[in-house]
Amino acid sequence: MHWRKSSYSSGGDGDTCVEIAPLPPRIAVRDSKAPTRAPLTFPAPAFAALVAHLKAASGE
Repeated sequence: MHWRKSSYSSGGDGDTCVEIAPLPPRIAVRDSKAPTRAPLTFPAPAFAALVAHLKAASGE
């Protein structure tokens, strides 16, 4: 899987963030501090709805 870090990751070595990876038809999500733990997976449309909701709630 190709993991991408959140654009909101903290400074330093950037290990305090969420990472996502496409896993069609799902999206995998993991904590970058614990990359060997099993990721959570969500249906892609549900993940897109979550991201849209979070952006709307933050005023973006």
